[in-house]
Amino acid sequence: MKEKLFTKFAELFGDSEGAEFYFSPGRVNLIGEHTDYNGGHVFPCALTIGTYGAARKRNDRKIHFYSMNLDRCGVVEASLDELVNKEEYNWANYPLGVIWAFTEKGYSFDFGFDMVIWGNIPNGSGLSSSASLEVLTGVILKDLFQIEEVTMTDIALYGQYSENNFNGCNCGIMDQFAVAMGKKDNAIFLDTSTLNYEYAPVVLEDAKIVITNSKVKHSLVDSAYNQRRQECTDALSELKTVVDIETLGDLDEENFYKYKDAIKDPIRFKRAKHAVLENQRTIRAVAALREGNLNLFGELMNQSHISLRDDYEVSCEEIDILVDLAWKIPGVIGSRITGGGFGGCTVSIVKNDAVDTFTSTIGKAYMEKVGHEAEFYIVDIGDGARKLS
Repeated sequence: MKEKLFTKFAELFGDSEGAEFYFSPGRVNLIGEHTDYNGGHVFPCALTIGTYGAARKRNDRKIHFYSMNLDRCGVVEASLDELVNKEEYNWANYPLGVIWAFTEKGYSFDFGFDMVIWGNIPNGSGLSSSASLEVLTGVILKDLFQIEEVTMTDIALYGQYSENNFNGCNCGIMDQFAVAMGKKDNAIFLDTSTLNYEYAPVVLEDAKIVITNSKVKHSLVDSAYNQRRQECTDALSELKTVVDIETLGDLDEENFYKYKDAIKDPIRFKRAKHAVLENQRTIRAVAALREGNLNLFGELMNQSHISLRDDYEVSCEEIDILVDLAWKIPGVIGSRITGGGFGGCTVSIVKNDAVDTFTSTIGKAYMEKVGHEAEFYIVDIGDGARKLS
């Protein structure tokens, strides 16, 4: 991969002398969906697929971005003197937003840089290609400009800040945190209200994590995401009139039902119900995994999907088909939608001897029902973003 990237870098920028090599993973969330902006817990892990980058400082204030996945966009040129979101920058608004976020946090750059990327996270899959690119950019800035005081947690926060304020999606912290802080063979049990976290080993002796890509992404994903967030914010405001809480994640199930009548709108009630109960499910699921109770973990994954489908209403027909098919296959421990919703992927835990049946049965039935193929990835849990040698 390095050779391919550096060859392209040299082709575009004369040579690759002095360029450095970086990697930033994608992520999958095992359970805890749409809780990260509601002060709840999440349980994501970094993957071994992700975004590779080559970068080198320039001696002027220009910034050049090139994606080997999007050749048609050519080299995107921006300037440190005009860090603004422009439609013609296309995908490069993500790394540019991170540079902007660093400057907003008080850092200044005297020189620009050239950056070439290539990634193997499927676009629109819900496996955080945007967070991967944001954190990659943060790691590059930290390294090229020797900003030693910036931590990986800072890079995650700057990535989120840029996506919220430069690119207009009100995402929570989970994606960037998982990408920045990932650890091989571990998921991250993260309390998004405090950023306290623990690594939890994911030891699946007789099972695999299988991601199934529906290969659909419905266009309302960004607008609906922001709408869901607003509905939760409004429900929280109503609850605050009767109970002393800072976030929906502060409530357990008993207290939610005790105070639920403060929420005057049935839609807002459903959204808040999901946020509260999903947080509790995530806490229980991590405890189950630590106790070696994989079946309970799987059952909680299934409950998570039902809640995302019925209460949060972020699933779609194609995803529900994949999950329903998975639930019928012996050896599937649990299966649910993962990511923001409205398409993307499911995540399933499947016993080793059922993986072939899982992919062939679902592949055939999905093709018949939907009219196009699904893609399957049997994934490994990897380390977070870093400079490579």
